[in-house]
Amino acid sequence: MANKKGMHRNRGGSGSKFPIAIVIFVSIFAPLMFFVGRGIYATTATTSTDQENIAASSIKQELDWREKLALQNVKSLFTREVIDVIKANTNGFGPLSLESFRKNNLSASWKFVSQEIPVGKISSLTEAEAAKLVQGTPKAKDADHVQFVDTPAKLARRQLREKKREKRAADLVKQDDEVTVKLENDAIERSKSVDSAVLGKYNLWRKENENDNSDSTVRLIRDQIIMARVYVSIATMKNQTDLARELQNRLKESQHALRDASSDSDLNPSAAEKIKAMGQVLSKARDKLYDCKLVTGKLRAMLQTADEQVRSLKKQSTFLSQLAAKTIPNGIHCLSMRLTIEYYLLSPEKREFPRSENVENPKLYHYALFSDNVLAASVVVNSAIMNAKEPEKHVFHLVSDKLNFAAISMWFLLNPPGKATIHVENVDEFKWLNSSYCPVLKQLESAAMKAYYFKSDHPTSAGSSNLKYRNPKYLSMLNHLRFYLPQVYPKLDKILFLDDDIVVQKDLTGLWSVDLNGNVNGAVETCGESFHRFDKYLNFSNPHIARNFDPNACGWAYGMNIFDLKEWKKKDITGIYHKWQTMNEDRVLWKLGTLPPGLMTFYKLTHPLDKSWHVLGLGYSPTVDKKEIENAAVIHYNGNMKPWLELAMAKYRSYWTKYIKIDNPYILSCKLSE
Repeated sequence: MANKKGMHRNRGGSGSKFPIAIVIFVSIFAPLMFFVGRGIYATTATTSTDQENIAASSIKQELDWREKLALQNVKSLFTREVIDVIKANTNGFGPLSLESFRKNNLSASWKFVSQEIPVGKISSLTEAEAAKLVQGTPKAKDADHVQFVDTPAKLARRQLREKKREKRAADLVKQDDEVTVKLENDAIERSKSVDSAVLGKYNLWRKENENDNSDSTVRLIRDQIIMARVYVSIATMKNQTDLARELQNRLKESQHALRDASSDSDLNPSAAEKIKAMGQVLSKARDKLYDCKLVTGKLRAMLQTADEQVRSLKKQSTFLSQLAAKTIPNGIHCLSMRLTIEYYLLSPEKREFPRSENVENPKLYHYALFSDNVLAASVVVNSAIMNAKEPEKHVFHLVSDKLNFAAISMWFLLNPPGKATIHVENVDEFKWLNSSYCPVLKQLESAAMKAYYFKSDHPTSAGSSNLKYRNPKYLSMLNHLRFYLPQVYPKLDKILFLDDDIVVQKDLTGLWSVDLNGNVNGAVETCGESFHRFDKYLNFSNPHIARNFDPNACGWAYGMNIFDLKEWKKKDITGIYHKWQTMNEDRVLWKLGTLPPGLMTFYKLTHPLDKSWHVLGLGYSPTVDKKEIENAAVIHYNGNMKPWLELAMAKYRSYWTKYIKIDNPYILSCKLSE
């Protein structure tokens, strides 16, 4: 029993040394043990390989004086047993490694047990063997404190991941290739089985709700033509002359079958056979010539060429539309010439209009109409008289140029507007209207202005970039005469100005009773949320414009304007116009035209009228509401699509043509009734 007790005491004594040593080590000698551990680690590493022995000996020789001193002093502080414990717990993972304590003192799940496998054999492992090997590797529970090394198991896992990535990449590439080939084959097969195509109407810009395959045949032929052109180019480049010739022949057949067809119903019955033949040739060309980069490059080149053609055609279309808007149709030219001849055959006394005493009577309703188009002027006057409640109180003042004065005069001499009064004048006989008084006349006589109008190919000509500014109407004083109404009609108090591209649909006498609140001009405003405001017409980068006008001020329309000539004279409107027109000699304030200077001249002097008085847009917009047109007092064909031109929109034309006297012998002889 005594021996047993002694044995227990010995065990207890030996067991109590270790905790005491650890406490002393952690609390006092931790810094020294860092260097001690490194030294011990270096001495124990000699058990691995010959190279490791050499490295360990070199480490021992390079210990600095602090480590040597620590090694000398530590022996006197600890017993041999304590040093052995420290050594055993620092081997393999460095001094005081947490992993070393977990490995030797914690649960068995943290212990590392694995077989040593040569690195060269890892790549030859099967997936099953690698997975089995991976299962025997330790799992880190705390990644922030575990120190990993490249073990054979890790190398096996890494190799397995690499294999999986390579396999996945190969599968994706193979899948993409298969999809591409499938799409191409489907396209070819679709061209061969075109007999089942559904016929219908096709419109590129509308949503096709009727049938998903609507007009698929026409689109298929167009797609085949595009691809045939691509392969013809590639075949020629690769000296495949026979294939290029065959593609050219099929291309001509497809183009002949398509022609101007815009829907499947327009195609010839033989189109299906030609589509099949083209599909077979394209299949052969694809097998021999297909190169993704080359085909893509050809398609891109074709797209760029088509884009350039579209831009060129747009420019050409703009030019032709402007040209059509400027020209006078043959029928109107015929009418003007015949009437002119008849006028000069009359004796001077027969050229006088009746009721000349009404011309200066301010108590009547006076209209101002400046035009060089006899047919248009006749429609304005005829529509106004037909809708007037008291035609005898209406006086129409027409002014034309010397080329059309005779024709307009003769028309109204032959076709008097009932009891209304007609007064026709020639603008070239206004002797007071000359370049010394009128700035615009002086500018129109300058060489710079002539170059601006007539040298469209000049590199510095602004007109070359915008053809509409070279319209001949800007050269005519008729267009600027609206700024001289008090000078032309000095004895009148109010006058209603009308353009020659309008139609009157209601009695307009109510405009004379509108209170303008001291303003000069009564007009319908045209601005929407952001349209037709001052910044659209004027150059606000110019300090004169920016200082005097609001860019968000609402614009208004010429075409039907009631002017108070008394207020005009008081506020010297013509003088204001002259001021701005003189400042714009170099066209730095606005481009050509009369609306911009009108907006400036009547700025804060315009009274807005109800929109039902004047509806615009029939010369350019196909979306004008029909109810607005029918309820309007005046409708305006502003824009290039004038009602007397072939450009006119058919749905608006009847509002204008119903006021033409189609039974007139001159109208019939010049075929204007057709």
